[in-house]
Parts: sequence; structure tokens; C-alpha cells
Amino acid sequence: MTAIDPYTFDRTDAPALPLHVIDLDGFDDWLTGQTPAIQAWVKASGFSGGRGQSLLVPGPDGTPIMALVGYANAGQRARRRYALAMGAESLPEGIYEIASGLEGDALAVECFGWLMTGYRFDRYREQSPWGARLRAPEGIDTARIEAMAAAEVLIRDLINTPAQDMGPAELEASAREVAGDHDAKIDVIEGDALLDANFPMIHAVGRASTRAPRLIDMRWGDTGPKLTLVGKGVCFDTGGLDIKSATGMLLMRKDMGGAANVLGLAKMIMTLGLKVQLRVLIPAVENAISGNAMRPGDILTSRKGLTVEVNNTDAEGRLVLADALALGAEENPDLMISMATLTGAARVAVGPDLAPFFTDSDDFAAALSAAAPLHADPVWRLPFHEPYELKIEPAHADLDNAPSGGFAGAITAALFLRRFAGDGDYAHFDVYSWSPANAPARPKGGLGQGPRAILAALPGILKL
Repeated sequence: MTAIDPYTFDRTDAPALPLHVIDLDGFDDWLTGQTPAIQAWVKASGFSGGRGQSLLVPGPDGTPIMALVGYANAGQRARRRYALAMGAESLPEGIYEIASGLEGDALAVECFGWLMTGYRFDRYREQSPWGARLRAPEGIDTARIEAMAAAEVLIRDLINTPAQDMGPAELEASAREVAGDHDAKIDVIEGDALLDANFPMIHAVGRASTRAPRLIDMRWGDTGPKLTLVGKGVCFDTGGLDIKSATGMLLMRKDMGGAANVLGLAKMIMTLGLKVQLRVLIPAVENAISGNAMRPGDILTSRKGLTVEVNNTDAEGRLVLADALALGAEENPDLMISMATLTGAARVAVGPDLAPFFTDSDDFAAALSAAAPLHADPVWRLPFHEPYELKIEPAHADLDNAPSGGFAGAITAALFLRRFAGDGDYAHFDVYSWSPANAPARPKGGLGQGPRAILAALPGILKL
């Protein structure tokens, strides 16, 4: 018997139960149009269309003839995404088909949320699957939503896997699996070979670990604009000699969230067949401590030739990204995007829900900001504030990886990266990639941030 993929729509011939999505403000009108028996059952059950409510309505013989899910009202939906998923979580096993209450962009978003309600990270313990299946409604791009769901599952699984099982080698293996699924080419430079290939900062960050650092380089597509994605793959971050506290290390499995996000985005691009020349660069390292660890005060020479004073070994992500960005810029792509769990300052600025991004392209920013709300993938533009360039220029080297003072940390990190990104269009995303608490379709744990919005914006940006 073929296993059912919980992240796809139902495609069987089995009968589906009609599902009515009931807006709280429209509940009375909907109920008035029902039979007296249905009205009596709904009233007796206390269903009102409120957030998180669901109800099966029986027919004369007791067999369910419809299902109801509360859709709250517009104000409540603005405060919590995936209202359908919140109610649908309590539906019993079965096949459902949306009969009323959703259309347009909201329909697509809520269908994605339904698929992600089935997400379970079950690598280390069995978890009960969610058996409520949704049949794809008319008016949505089924293939696109399923591609987004598959990418989100990949992102979450990669981030949720603890560092013992997700080091640089395992991240490489995951990238190779994605490449193999789509006939992409992949090359990897590992260990001391990084020095021979002129990636000194990737080597410097990762050399102290017993797990060799590497640069993963994936290519796909031979026509269309050149798109290069660069993802921070720090598989665990102790902070190096500037060691983190025990509390600060607890979530450092997610310090490869940038790599997970670009792999998820690449998976969507390849699945949907976008006409681009795609390149994915992932510097994969573990920032560990040993006798050969880089030290505070060391001055490194980057691939680009710029020297960098290491004033904090816990600001290592920008170092590995810099070498990868310099490599990407050598091909002059039409658009280069970096994604990284880079700074605590970004979390202080916008919290865990929003993915702040930086770009000099107003066209990119406008396209992305328009696409994000339509896909429940919120982003927020922060500035490349030119006067802060002075903060990243120390006395003894070209650049400082950790300017003193504590102000504008997300901006100074982005400015640092921009120095290596070349002259083409560039955007940087400083993501958190973690849901700190359970929410509809977003259980506590790893989370994709930005890829769905970027995917939606790419056709306009690259004129595909």
C-alpha cells in the first residue's frame, strides 16, 4: 500500500465531506439559510464561527453531512495566521472539500496552512499523524502550494534536527539529495582544500571543529537570468573563544537556518521549473573551540582581498558568508540573495515573526513587500544606512566583524556583507527561522521565513 504524503492534497475517488468556512460576522446570515434541523444542531453545539471552532453536522441517520470551521473575523485573522488550520486541527480523520467561505488569495493561504497543520517532526519519537485530508479546491495553483509545502517541510526538518545529526557533512548530504531530485550539479570543497581554493574565512571559522568545514556549490538551469542564493550554514555555534552562555547555545542547532531557507527556496524554484540559472552557495561549518580556533583580534584576509579584524568570534556567520558572496559576485548574477540567522539585533528590532531584509533595489523591495502578505510570509525592509559604514571600519584592517557600541547591529552586519556582494542587485535577509511557541500550522521549532515571498516576487523582479 502506498503511503499517503500528508503535505499534498487528496487525489482519491473517495467521497469528501463538504466543509463550510464560517466568518464570525457572517454566521447569522449563513445559519438563516440552513434547515431547521441544522440550525438546531449548530445552536445546541455552541458553534458561532469563532476562532478555533469546528463542528460535524449529522444528517437524519446520524452520518455527518457537512463540517464547519470557524474563520473568526477580519480583525482576529489579522492577529493570527491560518484561521482555517486553527479550527481544522480538531477535525477527525477524513476527506474534506471546501464548499463555501473562502476564495482568492485567502483560499490559497489557508490551503497551505491546512497542509502544514499535518507537519510532525518525528525523527526521534513517533507522533500521531493528522488524518484530516483536504481535496484541492478550484481556483488555486495546486502544484505551487504543494511545492511550497514540501519546501517548508524540508526547511523545518533541517532546522529541527539537532547538531549531532546535522553537521556540515549531513547538511551537504541534504543538499546533495535536493540536487539529485532535480538533476542539479553539485560540487563541494572541504577542509584544508578551502585554503587552496581561496576561501580563507570559511576555513578560519570551521577549522577548530572535528567536523570539516566545506563550501557547497549547487547549479541548476542553463537559460534565463542568473540567480544566486547564499545561505549561512553554521551547523552549531558555540561562539568560539568568545563563548556563548549555556542559554545562548540552546537554539544554536538553528544557526544553519539560512542554509535551510535557501535550500527550500531552491527546491521550489526547481520543482516549479522557473526559467533561471540558479546557483546555491552554502558555507557549512561548525564554530567550535580548540587549540587552532580563531582568536579575538586576529586579522583574516578574505577571498575578495579585504582584511577583516575579528573582534568577536561569535560574529562568525558574516565571515563565512563573505567568502561565499565574493565567489557568487565573480559571475555577476542578475540577483544575489543571502539568508542567515545572523543577528540578535534583528530579533530585538522586529521580533521572531518578521524577516527583515536589506536591499538597494526599490523595485525588489516593492515586489517583495507586495507579495509577502499574500503568502503569509511577512518581511520588513531595513536600511543600508550609509553613515554606519564608519562603524565597520576598524583601525588595523579594512573591516570589523563586530563593531563596538551595540547599536544598529543588524544594519552593520548587512553593510559588512554588502562589501562582498559585488555591484549587481543584492538582498540580504536576517531571519530567525524559529517559531518560539505553538501556533496554527506553525508548531514550536524550525520555520521557513522569506522563501514563499521571494518565490512570488521573482517573476516580476527577474522579468520571467
